[in-house]
Amino acid sequence: MQFTDEMIRYIDESQLELKQLIRDLCRIPTPSGFERNRAEYCKCWLENNGCKGVYIDEVHNVICPYNVSEDNELVVFMAHTDTVFPDTEPMPFMETSDRFYAPGVCDDTANLAVMLICIRYFIQRGMQSRYGLIFAANSGEEGLGNLKGCRAIVERYGKRMRELITFDGVKLNAIVSRAVGSHRYRVTVRTEGGHSFSNFGNRNAIHVLASMIEMLYDVKVPRVGNSQTTYNVGKISGGTSVNTIAQEAQMLYEYRSDNNCCLETMQRMFESIVSAYRATGVEIEVEKIGDRPCAAGVDQERQQALLDNAAECVRDALSIEPSIHSGSTDCNIPLANGIPAICMSACQGSGCHTREEELELSSLPLGCSITMRFIAKYFV
Repeated sequence: MQFTDEMIRYIDESQLELKQLIRDLCRIPTPSGFERNRAEYCKCWLENNGCKGVYIDEVHNVICPYNVSEDNELVVFMAHTDTVFPDTEPMPFMETSDRFYAPGVCDDTANLAVMLICIRYFIQRGMQSRYGLIFAANSGEEGLGNLKGCRAIVERYGKRMRELITFDGVKLNAIVSRAVGSHRYRVTVRTEGGHSFSNFGNRNAIHVLASMIEMLYDVKVPRVGNSQTTYNVGKISGGTSVNTIAQEAQMLYEYRSDNNCCLETMQRMFESIVSAYRATGVEIEVEKIGDRPCAAGVDQERQQALLDNAAECVRDALSIEPSIHSGSTDCNIPLANGIPAICMSACQGSGCHTREEELELSSLPLGCSITMRFIAKYFV
């Protein structure tokens, strides 16, 4: 289906409603693992706008099937409901004539709202789709959510899935087509500790942990071709008081790569460093708290065709070339299962993953244009 003048009018006429939808969603706190309230809101919104068969699954994904039979091929469109912020009380929302300010307003609230507004156009008109479509407001994309919502969708529909498209990010011309995998760990160091004066000389868990971090940061990252590999210690904690030799200290550590071989090399390096410190008699507990896979076994012709379709929509809507890059998104799961997938943005903003996050309101009509152009390709 071609992008039409009627679609342009629909986008224009929907802007006030779209902004109110973003306001309403921003006022519903949704940290990973606490998506239920926003999921209920999205389900009600879809049902009130003519969608049939909408349900919330066991991990709080909102699933809206369209033209799904028992055995037809499926295409999944999704945007995640959770935010990176742990708040379970309403977060501050401010607006000016050209900006919305709120934690998570772009990532992924505005993208979710644009997707909802755009899919309504096709569903309310009962348009014929080329494949069965699954529209999902999915859970668990951020942080320790560990992509649980997308994992559940791929587990449920994977054998029938033709491709998956997720709307996420804060740059309208950006397309993610390559998965950045990651391993995330909680590492706890335990020593005998003691009184800072009378037990001086006992091993200090904070000191041991600091030494381990220094060694982790001395690692030379592997490279294969044009791959990129990174590492980070994002949080440290531990100790009891200023005059206590710490018995316990803890860190959150991750490494990332868009190449499986590099990811495996980083795993071996990490494990060897942990083993070296254990060999000194220090107790070290390692808990894997996140595992995002790289791509594996994807048909490159089909992946390129999907990317070309997305790039065409960006060019037509923005009159600029898209920026193609790697990323850690819900696409990791389908790509790791050999299913073509891309991530596109339906809004523009800045301050992502900070409490100063902001949405450029002027980007919303353009985001709708990109999104509707792309979804229209799946209709007759």
